[in-house]
Amino acid sequence: MAVIPIAAAASGEPPRDIQHHMRPGTLQLAALPPLSLYVHLPWCLRKCPYCDFNSHEVRGEAADALPQQRYLDALMADLEASLPLVWGRSVHSVFIGGGTPSLFSPEAIDHLLSGVRARLPLVADCEITLEANPGTFEKDRFKAFRAAGVTRLSVGVQSFNDTHLRSLGRVHDRARALAAVEEAALAFDTFNLDLMYALPGQTLDQLDEDVRTALALAPPHLSIYHLTIEPNTVFAKYPPAVPEDDAAYAMLDRLTERTAQAGLQRYEVSAYARPGHRCWHNLNYWQFGDYLGLGAGAHGKLSFAHRVVRQVRYREPQLYIDQALAGQAIAQEHEVGRGDLPFEFMLNALRLKEGFALKDFQVRTGLPLSAIEKALATAESQGLIERDLTQVRPTERGFDFLSDLQALFLPG
Repeated sequence: MAVIPIAAAASGEPPRDIQHHMRPGTLQLAALPPLSLYVHLPWCLRKCPYCDFNSHEVRGEAADALPQQRYLDALMADLEASLPLVWGRSVHSVFIGGGTPSLFSPEAIDHLLSGVRARLPLVADCEITLEANPGTFEKDRFKAFRAAGVTRLSVGVQSFNDTHLRSLGRVHDRARALAAVEEAALAFDTFNLDLMYALPGQTLDQLDEDVRTALALAPPHLSIYHLTIEPNTVFAKYPPAVPEDDAAYAMLDRLTERTAQAGLQRYEVSAYARPGHRCWHNLNYWQFGDYLGLGAGAHGKLSFAHRVVRQVRYREPQLYIDQALAGQAIAQEHEVGRGDLPFEFMLNALRLKEGFALKDFQVRTGLPLSAIEKALATAESQGLIERDLTQVRPTERGFDFLSDLQALFLPG
């Protein structure tokens, strides 16, 4: 998912109720976008040195140390407190992320999804994704997740090279990764496989071997990420030696070539899929759809007739549990300013190979096209986009210099 800047709410400002959100404002949204649900399960077996997500190592013996029932109770309390904000809207996708959600038992995931269905209408073909770590893989565990209602698994392999897996701090090895993906293919009609490149000490040949191994498993969807050194991580404090930029670009070119040969289309900066297997949940993010975020540190975006609102839940798991059970799970909430909406829209939509329809910009932001015309003209003159009367698409150059392209839409 794209990282979207979140402005802090005013100190001590309480979350607003539905009447506040429905009051007149400067925007006029003709229709509300599709709604997704994101659920964050924040625990993992070990914090990876590159990870800047809200994840917390399990203390004690794996799942036995997880406060599963109490956390599920908090999630349901959080959802019930949020219902007035999404009343009458159906959910098109559910994504259970982390952390390592597969640390939770299949019974707990069943309980979670049953609770969601009891409180929110899910469309008939609702995509329900669960992130899984090969380090939590057990025989038939993935089948049990499928029986619990999960329709799509996202397996965080990252690499099939044992040396690179150790350097990334992963708890699984090559053999376990292969077994997990094979089990996912048996249990699910569609699944995703996560890979990373530009790893410490990685060569182009080693990257090629990772890609060949991944493609031999015939995944319907691949998510491929460049290793980045994020602030406040172990790698930021002790930076590893990673491939130079030119070598990383060569790796990306090789990835794009190999995936295309295997019939996977690159439809987003980091996403490759066979026909019919694009991730609906992530597409909704990139198309500036709405998502209700539940769980420790979860972010959400909700649209109303005259405004777009962002929310952030309390980050620390125990604090989140206490606050959610008290009906106060939201730590920050703010209305996206009219001047910030073009950049926030482009931060997502320009990640898509197909770009976006001009009418979708108007519908999703409530703004006229004149709000982005100057930036579009500049981007076109620099060869970063191509456009016609209905559609805007990033060019190959625009994809290569995506940050520069998106920055043209910053306010001011």
